[in-house]
Amino acid sequence: MRTDDLWDEETAKAYDTPGTGMFAPEVLGPTIERLAELAAGGRVLEFAIGTGRVGVPLRRRGVPVTGIELSRPMIDQLRTKADDAALPVVHGDMATARAAGTFSLVYLVYNTISNLLSQDEQVACFANAARHLGPGGRFVVELWVPDLRRLPPGTEAAVFAAEPGYVGFDTYDVLHQRVVSHHVRFGEGSQARLFRSPHRYVWPAELDLMARIAGFVLESRSSDWAGGEFTADSRSHVSVYRRA
Repeated sequence: MRTDDLWDEETAKAYDTPGTGMFAPEVLGPTIERLAELAAGGRVLEFAIGTGRVGVPLRRRGVPVTGIELSRPMIDQLRTKADDAALPVVHGDMATARAAGTFSLVYLVYNTISNLLSQDEQVACFANAARHLGPGGRFVVELWVPDLRRLPPGTEAAVFAAEPGYVGFDTYDVLHQRVVSHHVRFGEGSQARLFRSPHRYVWPAELDLMARIAGFVLESRSSDWAGGEFTADSRSHVSVYRRA
């Protein structure tokens, strides 16, 4: 299962859930506010911009946004919201693709760096962010904290959601820091639809070392976009790195 095979036309068309889930105002609002603040009036680049969940409303705030995206169908969905003049997108891998110009901010949201399935690719992603930034520019990464405490010894799977019509569970390969997220949705009858996505999970300390290799220093880390304190019990983090 390759990551670039997942985001096909069917998945891209079903990706947006306006007003709910990760498109809910209480989720999206603080994300836009914080990124606009960090942009400080400069140009920004979103790695794996997808259908423009973040990039489009950020552009509406007056922030000049450029994107990099591997999936053509996801770019096609974005184009129903903003044309290339308003929001240019480079088709390519976020670890290697180049966008024209220099930016004040590069960002990756909603665990996207984990879609790169090797440490080498993730290190290359940091290096690519650094190439796009001027001195003092920032790279922001939103990522979940591996929740291995929920994994009983000797087991390889853990349920993370069980709701009417939906079950979600993760299967782990702890030797290679791999996890596959399984999303099962049930209809009215006996049929179910399965969507699976592979990831390489990364601990915050490992992420900080990747940043240091690329010439970044950690500026701040919070548990969410609203600036909540990051603790041992935090399930995700927003880390802001500054290019030295």
